[in-house]
Amino acid sequence: MAKVFVSGCFDVLHSGHVRFFEEAAQYGDLYVSIGSDNTVFELKHRPTLYNELERLYMVSALKYVHQAFIAQGHGKLDFLQELKTIRPDIFFVNSDGDSVEKRNAVEALGIRYIVSRRIPKDTLPIRSTTAIRNILNK
Repeated sequence: MAKVFVSGCFDVLHSGHVRFFEEAAQYGDLYVSIGSDNTVFELKHRPTLYNELERLYMVSALKYVHQAFIAQGHGKLDFLQELKTIRPDIFFVNSDGDSVEKRNAVEALGIRYIVSRRIPKDTLPIRSTTAIRNILNK
């Protein structure tokens, strides 16, 4: 079975995240790298709503996830050490998480890089953490 790797914050877990995991898991066993509280603060300049252990618990509980863990690195490529350890066949990313820096780092390790089109499940609405946070802050 192929190994598929994704990374992210997954702070406000929503149906868009679940769909992303579902789509990624179609390629093989899904490994999820979760940004640490420190990394999320460093990148987003705000604390997380759920701490890293809560986020790890929630993501790990989803049926599409083979294994989840908190990334040990920092910054936008905080997952590099875990990527080298797990040695996945595929790195799966949403279009909003796609970057030349990420693509180059992943492909330099000989890993296939796939960008998702962010299609919601059936008739569910498109969800994003940013949109949800905006609603909550009104």
